[in-house]
Amino acid sequence: MFTGIVQALGEVRARERGSLAVYAPSLAGELAVGGSVAVNGVCLTAVAVDPGAGTFRADLSPETLRRTALGDLQEGDRVNLELPLRAGEFLGGHWVQGHVDTVGEVVAVEPQPDGSYLFTFQVDLQYDPWIVEKGSIAVDGISLTPFDVREGRFSVAVIPHTYHHTTLKSRGPGARVNVEFDILAKYVAKQLSWVRRGA
Repeated sequence: MFTGIVQALGEVRARERGSLAVYAPSLAGELAVGGSVAVNGVCLTAVAVDPGAGTFRADLSPETLRRTALGDLQEGDRVNLELPLRAGEFLGGHWVQGHVDTVGEVVAVEPQPDGSYLFTFQVDLQYDPWIVEKGSIAVDGISLTPFDVREGRFSVAVIPHTYHHTTLKSRGPGARVNVEFDILAKYVAKQLSWVRRGA
C-alpha cells in the first residue's frame, strides 16, 4: 500500500521488455530483494538490489506492460518512486494500491500566475463513474485532487513543489500517464452495479 506522495525521482538505467533497472541512490539502501516499490504508480517487486551502485531491478509482466505506460520508458527517463507505507506511518496522500487501472493522456498543461500548473487529463469514458469531484486520484503515482470532471476528462491543480519534484515537469500534451482511481470509488461503483442488477 502506498500514499501517492513521491519520495524520490529515479532514472531508468536499462529497460528490456521483461525488466526495468532504475538508479535510485536515496531509496536503494531501503529496498530488499522481494520488496515492493512503486514506479510511476505501479507496484513492482525488486528482484535485484545493489545499494552500493544505488540501483534496483524489477521484472515487468505482460499484464503490467499491457495495463500501464511503463513500456514507454527509455534509458535516461525519470520515474516517480515511493516505498510502501509502514504501519503507524503518517498517511499524507490517499490509499494507493499501485494497481494501475488504465493509461490516460495529458490534454493540456496551463501555467498559472501563482506558479502552479493546471493539468487536464483524458481517460476512456467508461471510467467516469470512478472519478469523483474533489476526491482522490493517482497519476503516475502522484496523489492528486480532480475537479472539472466531465466526459472522461478531469483537471488537477499542481503546486510548484509537486511540479518540480515529480515527472509532471516533463509531461506535456500527448504524454501517456498511469492512472489509478480511488479504491473506495471502485468499491462503491461495484456495489451499486449489483444493486441495480437486483442482487
